[in-house]
Amino acid sequence: MIKYSASSRRIALLAGTIALVSNPIAVVAQQVGIDAAVRNIVKVKQTSAATSAQNAKVKDPVRMANDITTQPNSTLQILLLDRSNLTVGPSAQLKVDRFVYDPNKKTSAMGASIVKGTFRFLSGKPMHANPGQTSLNTPAGSIGIRGTMVEGAVGADALEILKSQAGFVLPANYDPATATLVVLRGPGPNAVRGEAPGQIDVTGGGKTITLNTPGQAVFIPGPGLPPITFNLSTGAFASFDALLRTTPTGFSADLRSGSQKTAQLGSGAGTGVNGFSLEIGRAHV
Repeated sequence: MIKYSASSRRIALLAGTIALVSNPIAVVAQQVGIDAAVRNIVKVKQTSAATSAQNAKVKDPVRMANDITTQPNSTLQILLLDRSNLTVGPSAQLKVDRFVYDPNKKTSAMGASIVKGTFRFLSGKPMHANPGQTSLNTPAGSIGIRGTMVEGAVGADALEILKSQAGFVLPANYDPATATLVVLRGPGPNAVRGEAPGQIDVTGGGKTITLNTPGQAVFIPGPGLPPITFNLSTGAFASFDALLRTTPTGFSADLRSGSQKTAQLGSGAGTGVNGFSLEIGRAHV
């Protein structure tokens, strides 16, 4: 009988560990949705630590912890499993950190991190049944969502949009990389199909502000700095629309030459997966 010493067993265990690390078993992360519309070039890493990225394609699965980056003149629209909708504009970076969906109880919750760029989030009906459990986080603050449509911008896009906000003066201590702009888009009291009015809680610098009227906006100058509230102007709303549209006609002339791909599982142009509309437009307020 061959006898193995303790040191030999340790060496064997170490060798096995090295072999496992060198040839890891592929673990597929939880799917949270699909790419419903892809405009130009969008890169996806399976995780933040991944060394390579793939080009996003319509109907590709979106999984937990995917690190998603849109290139200039590019947009991505994600349709989550609960039919919530998350759109990001050009030169944006985001990751879905948390997603819980119980179709039997018709409830869901989601958490995502947006590092830079513009974004729009539209809650699905299951999130309306589970208010306060969905949040979007930026480097400067967080947004708690209670069944509604919200738009925002982080960094350079936030500052660019505010150029259309007449009379707004940036505070001297703002951070151009992390400054965050958030606006409640709707639904309002005139919403169709009986939706309840939306509401969001925006937290920055240890202070939380609740927005419950469409058009109310918050600007967080940077990490640790308190929010500034105001009503977003029509011109600033138009700037959001220009950055977040996913249809060719929604882009300015210099973008219309780019490629446009949408999931066509519904009927008619401009529809998305299972007929879900890909162009949100302005909320009924």
